[in-house]
Amino acid sequence: MTGFTTERLGWRPWLEPLTEDELTDAHHEALVDRARAASPYFRLLARDPDVLHARTKTDQDIFYNPDGGLPRAERELAATATSRHNGCVFCASVHARFAGHYSKRPGDVRRLLDEGVDARQDARWRAIIDAAVALASTPSTLGPEHLAALRAAGLDDLAISDLVHAGAFFGWANRLMLSLGEPTQEEK
Repeated sequence: MTGFTTERLGWRPWLEPLTEDELTDAHHEALVDRARAASPYFRLLARDPDVLHARTKTDQDIFYNPDGGLPRAERELAATATSRHNGCVFCASVHARFAGHYSKRPGDVRRLLDEGVDARQDARWRAIIDAAVALASTPSTLGPEHLAALRAAGLDDLAISDLVHAGAFFGWANRLMLSLGEPTQEEK
């Protein structure tokens, strides 16, 4: 698998996931959405249903909670920038599609994928990308200068909190996914 893309990708685990037939009611509850049973990634995580359930509920609250804060497009942008920085081709493809769709700025998202996290962006997106990448760095380099840039770009405390949650979640999720398998071309 080479290059960052907005195409739908598959994912091949290096450990054996549960089969769909092995999933119990407890596993389905942990998946939250039964459609996730088709994914080998989620079937692998289902081996620990309690952790999967907590992970999925956290993910949903970060990205689907409409109560103020950072717009969905920019939460997806933070996830895309984090994934691009961490080299997670699979996660970057998923969240780049969402960022492009919700922002109506697919060209800017494409530039982020093609040119990297330092690619030219407007001031607001630059501040969001820089903060997400600083948070994803190990050790984190997120500092007062990032917060000042986010505030100058119009983000309030709740929006900054949403950005931190999205970036931090994907810092973890990328490392987990990269440790457990690899992206593949999706079969058509």
